[in-house]
Amino acid sequence: MRIALFEPEIAGNVGAVLRLGACLGAEVHLIEPLGFAWDDRRVRRAAMDYIDHVTVVRHDGFAAFQAAIGSARLVLFTTKSSEPAYAFRFLADDILLFGKESAGVPATVAEACQARVRLPMQPQVRSMNLATAAALALGEALRQTGGLPG
Repeated sequence: MRIALFEPEIAGNVGAVLRLGACLGAEVHLIEPLGFAWDDRRVRRAAMDYIDHVTVVRHDGFAAFQAAIGSARLVLFTTKSSEPAYAFRFLADDILLFGKESAGVPATVAEACQARVRLPMQPQVRSMNLATAAALALGEALRQTGGLPG
């Protein structure tokens, strides 16, 4: 199971997702450009010493990311989907894709995904924090596939 972040803008969110990846054993892919300097100390502060326990793969744009992942299934988490993530059947080698905090993903990226799902939430709110959404999504995907750490 892998997490991919499309052009993330907030260092603290990336740090929290790196920590999540370290704790649950998921590789984290960062699709550039990033909205902050990679050496930003906020990333290291949020990830703390966990950054040494997660595999981070950086890609120079979405095309490079696609070339690197081959035929792996991309599952986009988006508020524009009607399919709830908890009714979706995850596979152990899925890549869980999350868009940038301010705008999600462009239509061309959404169309390149084999599945689009949403996390249920109250109708009066717009979206969840990126790291929170990634934690809910990864936890459910690993639960379904038997991949949760012991």
